[in-house]
Amino acid sequence: MSKLITEPNLPRPDDFYQELTDLHRDLTPEQTADVNARLILLLSNHIGDQQVLSEAMRIAREHIPAD
Repeated sequence: MSKLITEPNLPRPDDFYQELTDLHRDLTPEQTADVNARLILLLSNHIGDQQVLSEAMRIAREHIPAD
């Protein structure tokens, strides 16, 4: 049983952010949505812990303003 790590955990976060923004460069909004979905599924499979993934989804949803 794991817990989601929410504190900074990347050794070089600026490099990661640059690579992530480069991934989306020159993509249409539809392609961006597709690559995001694929990335989420790949990382979710790698994590492989439903409890951690559920916690991450709950936290991510908390930051979306209600209509």
